[in-house]
Amino acid sequence: MDSGVVIAPPLSLEGGLAGEHKTPNILQCVLSLFKNVQCGSDLTRFELPPLFNMPKSQLQCYGESVYCIAEDILSKCSNGKTNLERFVNVVAWSISHNRPVNFGATPFNPVLGETHHVSRGTLNVLLEQVSHHPPVSALHATDEKANVELVWCQSAIAKFHGASVEAVIHGKRQLKLLKFGEHYEMNAPSLLIRFFPVPGVDWVGNVRIKCKDTGLEADLCYKGNSFLGLGSSPRFVKGRIFYSSSMETIYDIEGHWDRIVTMKDVKSGEKMVLYNGKEAISKLETPVLKDPKVVLPTESAFVWGEVNQGMLNKNWEKAKAAKKSIEERERKLARERKSIGDSWVPKYFNLDYTKDGGWECTPKLERVPPAPIVVSP
Repeated sequence: MDSGVVIAPPLSLEGGLAGEHKTPNILQCVLSLFKNVQCGSDLTRFELPPLFNMPKSQLQCYGESVYCIAEDILSKCSNGKTNLERFVNVVAWSISHNRPVNFGATPFNPVLGETHHVSRGTLNVLLEQVSHHPPVSALHATDEKANVELVWCQSAIAKFHGASVEAVIHGKRQLKLLKFGEHYEMNAPSLLIRFFPVPGVDWVGNVRIKCKDTGLEADLCYKGNSFLGLGSSPRFVKGRIFYSSSMETIYDIEGHWDRIVTMKDVKSGEKMVLYNGKEAISKLETPVLKDPKVVLPTESAFVWGEVNQGMLNKNWEKAKAAKKSIEERERKLARERKSIGDSWVPKYFNLDYTKDGGWECTPKLERVPPAPIVVSP
């Protein structure tokens, strides 16, 4: 029996969704779509037809950056012999979250209460859309074997700037190496979609990684193509690892997140490879459904299954009708909750609004259980 679960290939450097899902005449379509949108407009409530989507939800994209990888960098973080070695691996792991995105293709904005649950070996990952307006996604992952826990709470807010759209990812990502009592916090770069003069998509902006328990920090700066696309170095990242107390630099970092990123010991001048993007995020395997009986009705690959199937078959009318049906159902549920004064409550996270205008998500589960969808380690 058909489970209704449709899982598209992951974002990957070679093969996978980034290489297969391309839309014809996309620049012309984009310009016509945004012709009545004012500069500085918040695009959170802006609805795209399936032609401009990739066949997966934003929840799946967040999850893939954790569970779809050819190299187990997360285990290296927990196996480091010194706090500096572990911190270096955490920096490499942070860089590995960046994945190629095609110009003109964006994931679906998850519906309220949508979930995504996938396992990779002993790593179990669970995500939930805990708010729709504004869009807030929460992630909880645990690996009992590696003694690792991840907690993310973030919101991507896209704004139109005339010649570009910038999706700024607010919130923080936390990595806990439990057996060492080390707690790492980091943010994420922004996604810049440029229309003129050279269309393209780049991860840009500053990322800070810090561990108060060890007094180590890292600053990373992501850069894309120049405005004219000349003399630029796309997918470039540069930064340093340093001591928080003295600001003394330990390693300088430089390279391309889709190729090789090196670090140089500032005292000895020795250079070494920090991260190899081509090995880590090339030809990634698509997750598979192992147990249809326990798939949640809120699972991303089920919620968007009919839309995904239409898009993968290039049946745009079917995809458009299925997407419209989902959106109308969500509006109806929102109106019903409003009419009776009911507030929606996340199932897997406690959600709090912080004083600085951000969001704080606390997992309700101590450990994430194994998932019905799995990806080979």
